[in-house]
Amino acid sequence: MSRFKLPDLSIITGIVLGGGAVMLTLFGNPVNSGICISCFLENLAGALQLQDSVRMSYIRPELVGFLLGAFFMAKQNRRFRVTGGSSPLIRFFLGFFMIVGCGVFIGCPIKMLLRLGAGDLTAVAALLGMLFGIWLGGKYLRAGSVLDRAQNLPTINGYILPGIGFLLLLFLFLKPAFVQQGFSGPAAQHAPLWISLAVGLLIGGLAQRSGLCITGGIRNFFLFREKTLFSGVIAIFVSALMVSLVSGQFNLGMEAQPGAHHSHLWSFLAMVLVGLAAVIVDGCPFRQVIKAGEGDVDAGITCFGMVTGAAMVITWQLRSTSAGPVFNGQIATLLGLIFCLTVILSYRKARVKR
Repeated sequence: MSRFKLPDLSIITGIVLGGGAVMLTLFGNPVNSGICISCFLENLAGALQLQDSVRMSYIRPELVGFLLGAFFMAKQNRRFRVTGGSSPLIRFFLGFFMIVGCGVFIGCPIKMLLRLGAGDLTAVAALLGMLFGIWLGGKYLRAGSVLDRAQNLPTINGYILPGIGFLLLLFLFLKPAFVQQGFSGPAAQHAPLWISLAVGLLIGGLAQRSGLCITGGIRNFFLFREKTLFSGVIAIFVSALMVSLVSGQFNLGMEAQPGAHHSHLWSFLAMVLVGLAAVIVDGCPFRQVIKAGEGDVDAGITCFGMVTGAAMVITWQLRSTSAGPVFNGQIATLLGLIFCLTVILSYRKARVKR
C-alpha cells in the first residue's frame, strides 16, 4: 500500500491563504478583500497619517502578522539572511508603481485571485494583464535585464523592518493618539484583532517556508515550466472559490461586484504594470513583505516604496472608484509602465556593454 503523502508546502500555503482570506470576510473584513496587500498598505498609511482619509485608516493586524510570521519562521529555521544594496532607488519606485497599478485595478494580485474566486468576471482583464506583464518581464529577464546583485550586510540591517512590525503591533494594542483609526467605511470593516493577527502570523510563517509568490509562481512556470509555486497560486484560487461557494459569497458575473469597475482596458494595463514591476523586483507585493521579514533589505526598500505609493494613491487621488479609473490614475499607470520599460532596457544595454 502506498504511503500517504502530504501536499507540497506551497499548496498548503495557498489553501490557507485563499481559504483564510475568504473566512476573514465572514469575520468582518470587506467583501472580496479578506487579504489585499495594497488595501492594507493604504489603511496603514492612513493610520500613520501619511494620507488624510480617516475612512481608510487602520493598522491591519494581518499585515503585521505576515511580516512577523516570516521573521519568526526565518529565525527558527536559520534562514534569516541579511542581504541588500541592489539598486535601492529603482526598487523604491518599482514598489511605488506596483501599488499605483493595484490602486487603478482596485486590488493586489491576491485580491485579484479572491475576486475571481468569488465569481467577479471584471477581474479577468486584470488577470490577462498581469500574465502579459509577467511574460514581458520574464522575456527581458532571460535577455539579462536583472538588477544589481545583492550583498551580505551587517545583521542589524535585517532587524529594522521586523522592528517596525513590533512597533506597529504595540500601536495596535496601546492605540496612541497619533495613530488614526476610522470608524466608518472600509476601516471599520475588519475581523477581530486576535483572529486577524493569528491568520497573518500563520500565513506569514508558511509563506516564508514555501516561498509562495503570485507573480514568481507564474514567472517560473512561463520560464522553466516549474510547477511548485504555480501550484500554490492555483491553490489560492481554488480554495477561495470553494469557501466562497460554501459560504454563499459566490456571485458570478460583472454586475454588482464590490470594489470593481468596468474599465477593462485600464484593469489590463494596471496589472501589466504590477506584473512587470514584480518580475523586476523578484516578487509580488505580498512576497516583498515576506522577504522583508526574513532579512532582505532590498525588499524592505521596496516596502517603503509601496507604503509611499499607498499614501499617494489616496492623497493624489490615483485610486479607481466603482465608476472607473480617474485621469490621475491613468497618467500614473502610463508613467509606471514607461519607468519599468526604461529600467529593463537600461540594464539590458549595460549588460551588452559589459
